[in-house]
Amino acid sequence: MREPNAIDFWRGLALVTIYVNHIPGNTFERYTYSQYGISDAAELFVFLAGWSIGIATRGRDGRPEPRLKSVLRLLSRTIEVYRAQITTMAIALAMIAGTALLLDNPLLLEWHNAGGFFADPIQTTVGFVLLTHQLGFFNILPLYVVLLGIAPVFILVARVSRVAALGLSFSLYAASLVFEWNLPSWPGEGDWFFDPLCWQLLLVLGFVGQDLNRESDTLRRWSKRLMPVGVVIVVLGIVLSVFDLRPDPLLVPDPRLVFSFDKTYLSPARLIHFLGVLLAFQGVYALIVPHVGAVGRYLTGLGRNSLAVFSIGSLLSLAAQLVRFWTGGGILVDVGVMGFGLFALGFTAWFVEWRSRKPRHS
Repeated sequence: MREPNAIDFWRGLALVTIYVNHIPGNTFERYTYSQYGISDAAELFVFLAGWSIGIATRGRDGRPEPRLKSVLRLLSRTIEVYRAQITTMAIALAMIAGTALLLDNPLLLEWHNAGGFFADPIQTTVGFVLLTHQLGFFNILPLYVVLLGIAPVFILVARVSRVAALGLSFSLYAASLVFEWNLPSWPGEGDWFFDPLCWQLLLVLGFVGQDLNRESDTLRRWSKRLMPVGVVIVVLGIVLSVFDLRPDPLLVPDPRLVFSFDKTYLSPARLIHFLGVLLAFQGVYALIVPHVGAVGRYLTGLGRNSLAVFSIGSLLSLAAQLVRFWTGGGILVDVGVMGFGLFALGFTAWFVEWRSRKPRHS
């Protein structure tokens, strides 16, 4: 089991934030940091995934592990995430169908894009397996599957030249913004909620950032010097969010995605805001970790077991949505579902680690 560290701490905070924000309209949603900025926990989650890949693909001596080993490692993780997506989607569909039966309300079958499955299960089942048909609030793992699938390309290029890897990544990002490239949904119409062709940039930035941070202190020095810039960006993000100041996508010039706050395509405004958050909060973990005690251990436990915690959190947030719909919501219901959900996330992390420590008998 890893010792507590900043990566797991912030990843744990992102997981809690995602859980809260995936219960729309709940009392506690307004207190998450995603309500006070342009970017949100999704950017943090993907960036830290890239940073973690940088750590995982190096040996204990700090040298890059063999190329084939890195490729196989990422392929194994891709399969693991894909399996988690298919499992959670199947359970989510059963939850929606079961609640519709229990409440005798067929309209629930339309929740979160599930209607296609119940209306046309043959095509939609194929779409679920291909990840081209996604339920609302269950679309981060498909993004993660694709990012892990293409990560070996950028990692192998970065082994030769980090500049080339960044150039390739940014070129794909820029072209996707300008020409609005995205993966298509099927059998329904439209595109993916998270465009992997744009979001790959965050993963590559995390990987290259970890690489640079490990080799020299140049990145750390410049990060500290630019911290005031990060604080200004964070304050500006708060102002824009509190006063709901956002460009009208119909009025901005072409290419419109460059000037909007679009989440699907990770618009430049969201990317810049997230980088500002990184600069502003880079030293916060070291300051607060001696004082947060059990909360810090709780969050780092979630971060160490992010896939299991995220998967359970996705199902718990759907359950909370259904409970709020059934009961009508309210502060007491919100306290109940939030308290139970946070406990269940912590239990999930503990259970995964308990299983890994438990002796296996043949």
